[in-house]
Amino acid sequence: MADPTPSGPGDPIHVSPPRPDGILTVSGGVGGITVQLEELDVGAGKLDALAHRLAAIEAELFGAWQGLGSYQNRPRGTGTAALIAVGEARDACQRVRLELQRIGSQVRSCRRDYDMAEAVAHMQWMLGVPDPQVELQKHVDFWRTGFLNGDATEMLLTNAVTVLPVTRSAVEAAIPGLRTGPVKTRQEESLRIDLDATPAGLLERVRLLEERGSGFIEVIEVENKGGKAYVVAVPGTQVKEEDGGTNPFDLGGIVDGMGNDSAQVNAAVLQALHAAGAEPGADVVAVGYSQGGIHAMNLAGDEDFLKEYRLKYVLTAGSPISRIIPPDDVSTLHLEHRTDWVPGSDGLPNRDTRNQVTVTVTNDLYVRGGEDAGLGPGHRLGGYEEAGRLVAASKDPSLAQSAGVLGAVLGAGGAATATRFSLTKRPPPPPAMDRRDPFSSRPQPGAK
Repeated sequence: MADPTPSGPGDPIHVSPPRPDGILTVSGGVGGITVQLEELDVGAGKLDALAHRLAAIEAELFGAWQGLGSYQNRPRGTGTAALIAVGEARDACQRVRLELQRIGSQVRSCRRDYDMAEAVAHMQWMLGVPDPQVELQKHVDFWRTGFLNGDATEMLLTNAVTVLPVTRSAVEAAIPGLRTGPVKTRQEESLRIDLDATPAGLLERVRLLEERGSGFIEVIEVENKGGKAYVVAVPGTQVKEEDGGTNPFDLGGIVDGMGNDSAQVNAAVLQALHAAGAEPGADVVAVGYSQGGIHAMNLAGDEDFLKEYRLKYVLTAGSPISRIIPPDDVSTLHLEHRTDWVPGSDGLPNRDTRNQVTVTVTNDLYVRGGEDAGLGPGHRLGGYEEAGRLVAASKDPSLAQSAGVLGAVLGAGGAATATRFSLTKRPPPPPAMDRRDPFSSRPQPGAK
């Protein structure tokens, strides 16, 4: 946080990120550096305005002091005392003005220093100049888990992901299994649930959804303050041979999310909300794990979706979403683990803004010999559920403000209705077969 207003020796002002909260490191939100700098800019402007007003008062006092000069030889209780009092008032006003100007100068100097430091850090990052501490952590995490951590993945893929939207068509042509296409939505079941309207509780809904099977999303209707709000839960990547390429959350779903703004999946989400009875203008919270977080965040930029519903809050866990910029009126909370390479696979760190908060879990994780680590121990959904519980218990100002936004939409949770929908897409075409007789150069009937 920003230092208190300087006084006395006039030490320089600095901004700094919030202190780690146990194993949580928080960036962004009302306690983030960006907001601190915005507040310093506003404060500097107010100091300038006060100094300008004091300068005017100082000039008036000087004029009054000059006007009293002809009375200095009168009795002390009249002219001389008034002359001294006005002179001292002018001197005091001048001292306050100069102090305000000095503080304002320090505030602007702090902003310049931070901007310069950011520019240098970005240049070093672009040139691949390593930070010794970060480099050491990369190697230690790889030794412990066998996976690149988030920082290492960001550095490796910083430029590769930028071209994905441009090369999407080529990727889909080369690998038919990654093709995106229209997604069909079918309502499966509705059930009454007791909703835990905290980050951990919302991620639990994603876990239960994934346990239901492949290709499901869930729309939860919540009553709050006489109105209805809705939660959309989206699962992570699901790669199963038995799905036959019909699951929109397979590897092709990543292409849809990162290369096509989730056009196909989010159209299906809109259909699901309609089927669940969500009226136009209803508040919506979107939650997604891994690939699902990409689709959830892309709702924030989907014009068709925003024409009908008010997306108020997005929760992601282990998702590469740094290249997706939500509107200012959408609050987002992103859970990541230091050793999870998946959030870093978009090649950029998350933004530090007032409405976007990132929580990085920093505890050490290990993979033991013979253990099936999946995509790495840091990417497990159960670990992110635990992170959600830590977030709910945190006193960090950014997390407290984020919790307030979520609570305003969903209330305390409680009785709710969860409706599940199965999503399917057209399977990719079978691989081309050479229909010629392998023992003859003569084409077989029907071959071209």
